[in-house]
Amino acid sequence: MEDTKKMQEKLIKEFAENYMEQMFYFCLKRTGDSEEAQDLTQDIALNILTALNGKIIPTNFSAWVWKIARNRYSVWADRKHRKAESVTGADIADYEIEDENADILEKVIHSEQLARLREELAFISGDYRNILVSFYIEDRSVRDIAFGLSLSQDTVKQRLHRARKILKEGMNMAREFGKLSFKPENITFTTNGIFGENKEPWNFISRSLCKNIMLAAYRTPSTAEELSIEVGVALPYMEEELASLVEATLMKKNGNKYETNFFIVSANAQEKIHAHLQGVLPELTKALTEALEAKLNWRNEKNPQWNEGYQSVEDMKWALLMNEVDRVCWNITSSYGIDKKADERLGAWGFTRRPNGGEWDIMGLEEYQGERVTKVALNGCVSTPQEKELQDISFREYLFEGIKGQTNLTYADGKALMDIANGNCEKVDEVILHRLEEKGYIRKVEKGYEPTFLVVKRKNAKELPAEVADKVAQLCEKAKEIAERHYLYCREQICKEIPAFLKDDVYQIEQSCNAIFDMRGGVLEETIHQGYLSYDEEKDNRMLGVYLNI
Repeated sequence: MEDTKKMQEKLIKEFAENYMEQMFYFCLKRTGDSEEAQDLTQDIALNILTALNGKIIPTNFSAWVWKIARNRYSVWADRKHRKAESVTGADIADYEIEDENADILEKVIHSEQLARLREELAFISGDYRNILVSFYIEDRSVRDIAFGLSLSQDTVKQRLHRARKILKEGMNMAREFGKLSFKPENITFTTNGIFGENKEPWNFISRSLCKNIMLAAYRTPSTAEELSIEVGVALPYMEEELASLVEATLMKKNGNKYETNFFIVSANAQEKIHAHLQGVLPELTKALTEALEAKLNWRNEKNPQWNEGYQSVEDMKWALLMNEVDRVCWNITSSYGIDKKADERLGAWGFTRRPNGGEWDIMGLEEYQGERVTKVALNGCVSTPQEKELQDISFREYLFEGIKGQTNLTYADGKALMDIANGNCEKVDEVILHRLEEKGYIRKVEKGYEPTFLVVKRKNAKELPAEVADKVAQLCEKAKEIAERHYLYCREQICKEIPAFLKDDVYQIEQSCNAIFDMRGGVLEETIHQGYLSYDEEKDNRMLGVYLNI
């Protein structure tokens, strides 16, 4: 008796776990209506459970289950025929699978039919999907589902009714997945500021799935269901990704639609901006290099102590020239920019406050196959949200694409370089000394260590004489006028592409105009072309573009 009871319980559990989902689709395939399939499924389940509770122990459980299913369907179909006064379209018998072999029937359900059902469940939103799975697959009652979801039974019934309609519509629809589902695109990014504790936003924007979700939602604000179809990802996973992207402030939800929360500049705009930049570079670069040379000639002749002499003047020019470019560009963008102090979204560094201590802004760039200039980034020595509150260390490093890689110094490294430049090597931890020497930032000398890059001591700085200062000012003003033409052109292209959901976000518009107005790489290429800068590939170029003010 005890063994029989255990076997009954085992078979009941097996039916609930392994057959209910298949049984529902068996019924759905034959009835063509999810509500009738629900009723027929419950009828079959009731007959099976009643028989098992009556102490029946079938020798071939699977064959026995499907025999009852076919018998109950026959009863249902007969009743349907008798009730129908006329039949239009396909007769109900057309829904029947003629082969009576139970094994073949199970194979059909397991492969094609069950896969189709699961596919549709994957594209039903969470509120409806959870109820469908609970009711049909987990075989839970409306009352249990209502209790588990903290909903009223009427709400569960309404959602179940709506879910059946959605499921039926999906089963009858040939879905056309978007292009991004089979041909993902790539987006590159420019970022400014301090990343969050979990490396936001790079922990998201380095992944192809997140890139394509944000690209799809930027082009067309969409629901989670629409994005899942466009990108070709089942809705449960899409909902999870979207929740993470919204929390990271890379996306936002507007009603039931998702929007990308930053600009993505089109390939067409990038091509136009590149062409315009090439037109202004020769004249702009000439003005910048002449201004820099005027300052260097006077300093090297009249004020030879202006730097510490750790690096040759020719190598120093890489950092000094990029500084000149940044100064001109900042004068332009600041004159067109908004009052950052009045924007409560911005932190102390002037970038948008983000989760996990981050303070950053971002711009995306569509994949662009045309010509582009060398990318020149700028790093400091602040690498975590906690370090941004510490006293500023004026260490900066320009990173030249294809010439030198990124090194990512920490605040502790920057502080160590300050101590070394001030002759206080004994204050620096041995581990840091070894790391900085290995990376090339310092070298061993008789007195300890010294830097290998441009170090400028403010106390040795002297003002330029009036005639030199006037010449430099005129050249810088000329450079500004030339660069401003390009800035206004960049601004024009950005404003042409402002999506409706970002048209009122003045800060994002300004930030994107400034980010696309990137002249460092173009000026660098032009100065190398003109012969003002040069580098030897056989030489150690790691310290090009590095400087420290103390």
